[in-house]
Amino acid sequence: MNIVNLEQYNQKDYSIGVSMWQQLLWYFLGSPLVQSYWLPWSGIKVAILRCFGAEIGSQVRIKPGVRIKFPWRLKVGDHVWIGENAWLDNLALIEIADHVCISQAVYLCTGNHDWSSPQFDLRVAPIVIEDSAWIAAQSVVGPGVTIGQGAVLSLGSVACQSLTALTIWSGNPAQPIKPRNLQLVDNPDQQMTGQQMTTSLAREVYIPS
Repeated sequence: MNIVNLEQYNQKDYSIGVSMWQQLLWYFLGSPLVQSYWLPWSGIKVAILRCFGAEIGSQVRIKPGVRIKFPWRLKVGDHVWIGENAWLDNLALIEIADHVCISQAVYLCTGNHDWSSPQFDLRVAPIVIEDSAWIAAQSVVGPGVTIGQGAVLSLGSVACQSLTALTIWSGNPAQPIKPRNLQLVDNPDQQMTGQQMTTSLAREVYIPS
């Protein structure tokens, strides 16, 4: 007797959210253009994504090879970088705030399966990435995770839980390593720690160039 019977798997409780024609148009036209290496201009890719329902701010850079499952479940703020071969597997909403860097080959996974179900039922949950966070190359962010403001998920790490603000996280599963101290834009000699940011909301923090 099988412990898991994939013949009984179905997605009857899951809605893709658009018509079949919109899905096909995205799969065969929109997605290949956004992923393409011969179309390097971010502005054109952003325009295509907006046509398919994505909400995207200004000055967003999308590198070649970026895969986006469903653009109609994507919200991106201003001044966001998405690196080569990043995969936004957004069966549920992925929301990316301002000044976020998503590096090469990052995997944002909003879908999972119920391991206790013989039918291997689908489970989805949104991902939220707050202002000034950095998801380093080849990292993975799981369903239902919030990456706090200014947090860093280091190279090749896996976030299975939400990450606190202005903290550097590393490992599988990711663990807090140390606070992230950010210089204030108007005074490079000053720094703001995670604790200071929590208690002082009067100033906005950015990653220094």
